[in-house]
Amino acid sequence: MGRWRAASLLLNHIISHKLRRRPPVSPLPFFNHLPRQPIFPWFRPFSAIPSRVPELDPEFHDFELEDVSQLGEDQETGNIPIKAFFVSTGIDLKSLQAENLGNVLPATSRSSNYIALKYCDFPSDNTEIGAKAKVSSCRYMVVCQYGSAVLFNIEDHEVESYLGTVRRHATGLLRETKKDDYAVKEKSQLIEDMQGGPDYIVLRALDTDSIRLIGSLLGQSIALDYFVSQVDDMVEEFADINRIMEKTGTFTMDRRKLLQLVGKANSSLADVILKVGLFERSEIAWREAKYAQIYEYLREEFEVTQRFGNLNFKLKFVEHNIHFLQEVLQNKRSNLLEWCIIFLLSIENVISVCEIIRESNQVPLP
Repeated sequence: MGRWRAASLLLNHIISHKLRRRPPVSPLPFFNHLPRQPIFPWFRPFSAIPSRVPELDPEFHDFELEDVSQLGEDQETGNIPIKAFFVSTGIDLKSLQAENLGNVLPATSRSSNYIALKYCDFPSDNTEIGAKAKVSSCRYMVVCQYGSAVLFNIEDHEVESYLGTVRRHATGLLRETKKDDYAVKEKSQLIEDMQGGPDYIVLRALDTDSIRLIGSLLGQSIALDYFVSQVDDMVEEFADINRIMEKTGTFTMDRRKLLQLVGKANSSLADVILKVGLFERSEIAWREAKYAQIYEYLREEFEVTQRFGNLNFKLKFVEHNIHFLQEVLQNKRSNLLEWCIIFLLSIENVISVCEIIRESNQVPLP
């Protein structure tokens, strides 16, 4: 131990001797103002006794690693919010396209029940050579003719301005707009073409065909919610009628109201199948396998088939009640006609009896 301390003092002496040979910066010797300590305060003498190394907290170490990995994942993932609205029962796509001609994306399929609009803060003509704007850096809106509007990458305070553009070309505006939220996350390091999650889908890159596909499916889903709510109202109305019939043994619905319910039920089913195109295969999904995978996943995620099955079951319940009430009304009408016939026959019989009596009371002339 003494030998190591002697070596340390010799090293400090050599370093101090070299520093004294430099020209002084002041009239006084430089080292006269320094305390009598080694030049390097962090330099400690060698010792044969091992020093204690501080142990790291394993929990703190794991926490730091988790934060770093989470930070890396967030840097690789871009979150694109999606908001779906059902604003009306019909939208004139031709007039909407004519008003926003500069924002319309060229169609890539023969489907005519929706259009896609693109909004960017910078013109595409001013982009540098070789620099292409990412799809996620712009805002998009997919508008369906049956009343749905799906907004991509649009903040909450900007929603009403975009929906106002749609409402100017809409018919049958709803008092209460239905809304649904979803999200797309971009992750370039993703191995698969897509990956699902709770209320979001992860893609390697979001392109315009993906926007069309996701927008059309979300539009169908929010429209299906509206038609399910309409059928639920009819089911509740018939349930009230059945409860009244259970207590009183009769009902007071007129024939006109019943016919209105018949038309509402039939139009709801026709709109879901024909206008919404719930069972029409997307051409984008036909062309490429990755879009087909997204299509099948989203239909399963939104439970389109199951919800339509529930809607169809409720419509059958409504149809059964309509047929029953129609028979009751028909029986009531038949009974009324029968009573009218009986009344007319009774009047005819009374008239006949009166004529017979009158003829019998007449005295024959001699």
